[in-house]
Amino acid sequence: MAALSCWPSDPEVNEIRETVSEMANVRKEEVRIVVSPYRICPLGAHIDHQGGTVSAMTINKGILLGFTPSGSTQVVVRSGQFQGEVKFRVDEIQQPGQITKTQDKNPGKDSPKLQEQCNWGRLARGAVYALQSRGNYLSKGIVGYICGSEGLDSSGLSSSAAVGVAYLLALEYANDLVISPKENIEYDRLIENEYLGLKNGIMDQSAILLSSHGCLMCMNCKTKDYKLVYQPKVIEYKESEQPKSAKILLALSGLKQALTNNPGYNKRVAECQEAARILLEESGDFKAGPILSDVKPGVYEAHKHKLEPNLARRAEHYFSENMRVMKGVEAWAMGKLEDFGMLISASGRSSIQNYECGSEPLIQLYEILLRAPGVLGARFSGAGFRGCCVAFVEAHLATEAASFVRREYLKVQPELASQINPDTAVLICESGDCARLL
Repeated sequence: MAALSCWPSDPEVNEIRETVSEMANVRKEEVRIVVSPYRICPLGAHIDHQGGTVSAMTINKGILLGFTPSGSTQVVVRSGQFQGEVKFRVDEIQQPGQITKTQDKNPGKDSPKLQEQCNWGRLARGAVYALQSRGNYLSKGIVGYICGSEGLDSSGLSSSAAVGVAYLLALEYANDLVISPKENIEYDRLIENEYLGLKNGIMDQSAILLSSHGCLMCMNCKTKDYKLVYQPKVIEYKESEQPKSAKILLALSGLKQALTNNPGYNKRVAECQEAARILLEESGDFKAGPILSDVKPGVYEAHKHKLEPNLARRAEHYFSENMRVMKGVEAWAMGKLEDFGMLISASGRSSIQNYECGSEPLIQLYEILLRAPGVLGARFSGAGFRGCCVAFVEAHLATEAASFVRREYLKVQPELASQINPDTAVLICESGDCARLL
């Protein structure tokens, strides 16, 4: 189990600077570093696509991109996780869906399998596509080296959004573009929705670009309004009412691919929309293309008995989860972490019972976390088909809880647990800051 450490550490930053310095034949001092953190969503599971209100924060783990302007239109990027080298020019017109052309440093070793492995190169091209599509002129490429926190790829922490944001910030710096965080949220949406064809919302990139250390970011996904919710300072409490200090646990399942062939995500979205349509029509509202945020709670209560069981469960998850977010924000603002944790665990249960997502290993991991010493609340990070679970834990019990989770998960999933590096199987983290240039 990994101990908490400052991120990024000086050795990490120096190693990346040395790598880029050698790649680009520049002095280390000329190499810039983009820090693009991973995110967690304590409350607000599966309701962003229905215009619900969600919460999020970044953690002190994520993506580091060392780079220097290339002095030409050429982009050259290598990865710490994958083989190969991505090369293209920023004055090329990027088209959604095009195949990434990847070259290995050793000639003759290029292959379809290697090109598939180097799919990470598409996000660099996607960043150029997003900037081009909004009329930004790019004349300079970058020479870069990108890597992520060890063991956390495919872990449900939105690494793709973190990578996309990192490339955007690097290309904007190289081309002297002044772009606001809100504009970059839209640019990263273009990468994911248009260039990659993913049907997701803006929660991930919003958290990565807008978060602040120690804060809970709360966003209305219908209006895009957001706020940062601070916890009260310790001096505001009486000595007998000192709040708990909490850390964040990330418990990895070892699952890299979803264990389901069910088109779960798109099917659940369609079921939520169908529930919204029925509820609105029962109230006399025949709105086209409805989502559940169009349905007032009173309308839901009056007509929910008209929904068949599957749709009733989806609607129940939406309305109960929306309420949990509201209560959770209030609990966070008051420093009531026990109440906040209970709401997170209830979100996890509703995801399993009402939204019916998850896989056996992730559900087992969730249940183990609930039994771990000092854990205040836990849920899946993501849909629960692969990746990890996230928990809030009392700070003084974090190490004990991590040991417990690692030991108990090995008992129920020995094959999967044996594939995880023991040092990164359960990570102790803290909240982080937004994406930034060092």
